[in-house]
Amino acid sequence: MGYTTDLGSFLLKEDKQLFEAIMPIESAVKVIASLVKVAGLEGILGKAGKTNIQGEEVQKLDEVANQILIDYLSESGQFYGLASEELDQPIFPEKGKDAQYVIAFDPLDGSSNIDVNVNIGTIFSIHKRIGDGVENFLQEGKKQVVAGYVIYGSATMLVLSTGKGVNGFTFDPSVGSFFLSHPDMKLPEKGKIYSINEANAEKWDKKGLKEYIQALKGEGYTLRYIGSMVADVHRTVIKGGIFAYPSDRKNPNGKLRLLYEASPMAFLIEQAGGLATTGQEDILDIKPTDIHQRTPVYLGSKKEIQQLLGYLQG
Repeated sequence: MGYTTDLGSFLLKEDKQLFEAIMPIESAVKVIASLVKVAGLEGILGKAGKTNIQGEEVQKLDEVANQILIDYLSESGQFYGLASEELDQPIFPEKGKDAQYVIAFDPLDGSSNIDVNVNIGTIFSIHKRIGDGVENFLQEGKKQVVAGYVIYGSATMLVLSTGKGVNGFTFDPSVGSFFLSHPDMKLPEKGKIYSINEANAEKWDKKGLKEYIQALKGEGYTLRYIGSMVADVHRTVIKGGIFAYPSDRKNPNGKLRLLYEASPMAFLIEQAGGLATTGQEDILDIKPTDIHQRTPVYLGSKKEIQQLLGYLQG
């Protein structure tokens, strides 16, 4: 086969404690990956007929993925607390009362793309426990001990960092394991792709952002925007460039969630040699005040982010 290092073997060499925390995530996302492939046959496509704490319409597969993660993570005993984008408040499992980690996750990022069979994913972020309540989740992103995402696409990939760089693992369904396929992932110093919903340009509230996008076009950059953060960020990790979801007049604090999306992705990007910013500060320096806090997001290769900051702060 040409590949021998599976996720479990890799983690055992890095950190046995993290091995025990991450393996329940692996088990859960395998189940989610299998359901994504047959969602149309299982009758779990479409809207669930309710809205989540974010005020967004919940998809049936959102609910299923969220419950799978809750069940596996709670049963593992590895996590003192669980926070999900889909839940109003964190969960503190009985089996995790003595655990040393907490986890925040977006069970199914890009769920608006489920029905049209576009890549979606799962994002997760692990911190060390520091107390007995919600304060565990209000830690700066730079204090993460693990950040990762799973992309359900032509192949299912799990990309993660334990603070020692970024590694990608591809799922082989014939043996039921994730194997190291992308060791030591690094963003190119610059790319040729910018990823932003340019349809919102007239609503952007950041002075200089339009001029920056025009400058990229003048340099021959190509627009690529999927609308699933996992897919857009994964492409950015592989090919470089910039992914942006700025604040605008409708969403003055930004739209992406700090705990469940921005912070783990920023950690991965910086571990891979890139930069991640709100336009004013490093995303990883933000101390959250609410578990559903939102933030503007700009992340990508160093050249593009440094150039962006020149336009935003100049």
